[in-house]
Amino acid sequence: MKWIIQEGKEEDHLQILNKVSEIGIDEVGRGAVFGPVFSAAVVLSEKNAKILKQLGVRDSKKLTPNKRKLLFPKIIALSLDYSLGQSSVREIDQLGIRYATELSMIRAIKKLKDNPAEVIIDGPLSLRLWEGRQRNIIAGDSKFISIAAASIIAKVTRDFLMERLEKKFSGYSIFKNKGYGTEDHLSTLKSKGVTKLHRKSFLTKLNFI
Repeated sequence: MKWIIQEGKEEDHLQILNKVSEIGIDEVGRGAVFGPVFSAAVVLSEKNAKILKQLGVRDSKKLTPNKRKLLFPKIIALSLDYSLGQSSVREIDQLGIRYATELSMIRAIKKLKDNPAEVIIDGPLSLRLWEGRQRNIIAGDSKFISIAAASIIAKVTRDFLMERLEKKFSGYSIFKNKGYGTEDHLSTLKSKGVTKLHRKSFLTKLNFI
């Protein structure tokens, strides 16, 4: 599909889309001791980004679980596109958390309908596996609605998985701690031991293995 602009040049739909939208990426679960790491990519038009801001979209860590769940379908409805990627516990243990996190982000990007000309990533670490243009924004989830929206999508999705895994791995309070190394969680590890979804590389550093 071709679009004609004033100068008489032609640009395809993807080029137009990237001019009027931003693609934000964020991850969740990087510091957990249990379960996969999730990343989300959200494509927003400038107009819909403003609408989501008015609805209360901001850094997921600053929102209550109920507020995140309420915003989740609104983000999906107002997004031009969105996608999710994840890396498994095995990948985290074998490759390291940074590389595994990058993989989850790449998987999210590749699931988008169009290959983005530029992505905006929360945090200072560059996405080494991405060959396209990128911007790394410290505290990006507080500065770009697309990143904040991505943080909510990733958080709600991963939390839902943790709630489901509570049934399979009962006794670790996964429903409550969402896989993070809380005092109760680590205390339970001492008595019940490590499951197949605990990150052994993390627990080794904590002298649990």
